[in-house]
Amino acid sequence: MILRPASDRSLLVSFGDEISPEAHREVVRLTRALAGAPGVLNLHPAFASVLVDFDPLLRDHAEVAAQVRERLDAPEAGDAKEPRTVRVPVHFGGDAGPDLDDVARHTGLAPERVIERFCAAEFEVAFVGFATCFPYLSGLPPELATPRLAAPRKRVPEGSVAIAGSQAGVYPLASPGGWRLIGRTELTLFDRTAEPPPLLRMDDRVIFVPEGRR
Repeated sequence: MILRPASDRSLLVSFGDEISPEAHREVVRLTRALAGAPGVLNLHPAFASVLVDFDPLLRDHAEVAAQVRERLDAPEAGDAKEPRTVRVPVHFGGDAGPDLDDVARHTGLAPERVIERFCAAEFEVAFVGFATCFPYLSGLPPELATPRLAAPRKRVPEGSVAIAGSQAGVYPLASPGGWRLIGRTELTLFDRTAEPPPLLRMDDRVIFVPEGRR
């Protein structure tokens, strides 16, 4: 674990330089352990790090670093909860997934095989980020890894299911984006009236269910 100041009111806690299940477990533990901690204003988890925003009138970097170590060392640190499993129905290809054929060509698989392997995987929400609470999903089968678009789209429709490199994700709201779109779900993934608003949350398991091709 490496701790270093990120600003005058934030501390970056890193668990390595690579995306790995071990690093993610530590990110989950720390995020849960620091939730509601005195002086902590916000937590920004990523694949292998957590950015801790704190109130500089109540804490300094050294005090927050000590708080991080103390809470992680506690026996009950980030007590594990049984992960939720969310099933996401998806229409693949056509207008719903305009990049499915490109992914198939890149991987050397037939589009039906891309869909089959994608839906056979169990994904995990590594963290939720971006402006629209975008869920970054780990667990993409390596044979489906496909680079991002060379130029991002100005508008990606809400519910688009996408691949970028070794990751997958779902656009909860319409927004710009450069990920490869392979399908779309009609499931509501961001509800402003709900608490919390995003349906998919860190550490959830996600299974995509094929609803056919368009």
